[in-house]
Amino acid sequence: MGKRVTIADLAKASGYSKTAVSFAFNAPERISQAAREKILKVADRLNYIPDPRARNFSLGRQFTLGFLLPQDIETCLLNPYIVDVTRGLGRVCQEHGYMLSLVPPLNDSVYEAVKGVTVDGLVTMGYLLSDGVGSLADQINLPLVMIDGGEDETFLSVNIDDENAAYTQLESALKLGHRKISIVSLPAPSLQSAEGARGIVARRLAGYRRALADYGIRDEDVNFFSASATTYAEGQLTAASIVARGSTCVVTMSDIQAYGIISWMECHDIRVPEDISVIGFDNIDSFCFRRRLSTISQPGFEKGRTAARLMFDLLEGRKVEKAPLVPFSVIEGETLGPAPQEQRSNYGNN
Repeated sequence: MGKRVTIADLAKASGYSKTAVSFAFNAPERISQAAREKILKVADRLNYIPDPRARNFSLGRQFTLGFLLPQDIETCLLNPYIVDVTRGLGRVCQEHGYMLSLVPPLNDSVYEAVKGVTVDGLVTMGYLLSDGVGSLADQINLPLVMIDGGEDETFLSVNIDDENAAYTQLESALKLGHRKISIVSLPAPSLQSAEGARGIVARRLAGYRRALADYGIRDEDVNFFSASATTYAEGQLTAASIVARGSTCVVTMSDIQAYGIISWMECHDIRVPEDISVIGFDNIDSFCFRRRLSTISQPGFEKGRTAARLMFDLLEGRKVEKAPLVPFSVIEGETLGPAPQEQRSNYGNN
């Protein structure tokens, strides 16, 4: 392997100082056009390739954004919703000449992962920053934007109106006469609590409880399940318990869980929606399945793109007061049907 041409070699060959050579590549407005052209010609002749580490150091930037994942990389990339968010982030990074670095928890510690990042800004997903990550970001002067984060005044968070979305989701089942309902929640770290902040799970549970109250149903009459992971396999594992409870409808906080539940039911000759209805949350239309899922649509790509744009506003010194709400909508698919006739006759139309 040949010796790498350095900035000192280029300075000697061009007759300019190392500072001038650095300016030619990193701050061309600080030297004359003639000087820059001569330096670039010598660089081309010597096959000089700028050291990105030195460039980043001189400019005080890494030209990389970090995406703090809620779970390990393999699990996250199996969830099309997270993939869509990543695509949105990546699109904006590419427009700004930045790279996107995926940052999973390190040894199950989000705090340790953040301590080791070398990025210009950090986008988190699904976290309430009660574990010291927020204060650490402040300490190391790292801009931070959340996706599906807590409702507080400290950091920007790109969300949908989760409470009303969950209300709408559950009401879709209640209107069809369902009363024997199972609700499958998201796992930690979204279940972390922080004083003065409501995370995505708390907001959606508030929407469910408001819908139940409006239809005269007690919380204790509904089966609540907290999944240990947002995965297809976890949906399959949860399905047996749901069926054992005699539910006629499953309301999940994630489409990937819903697809796992449906798969398990079909393998056990349980018809969807004739025997049990299922309604999801996300609208991961990129997921291949033979049946259109009834769900709440929240555009992951748009969430990622919005968060990245907010981050670049911060990096470029523009003041942002509040992140905009991303709209949601109802997808009337093929997995939510009327409750069995005997249940509807027992409860009436409420």
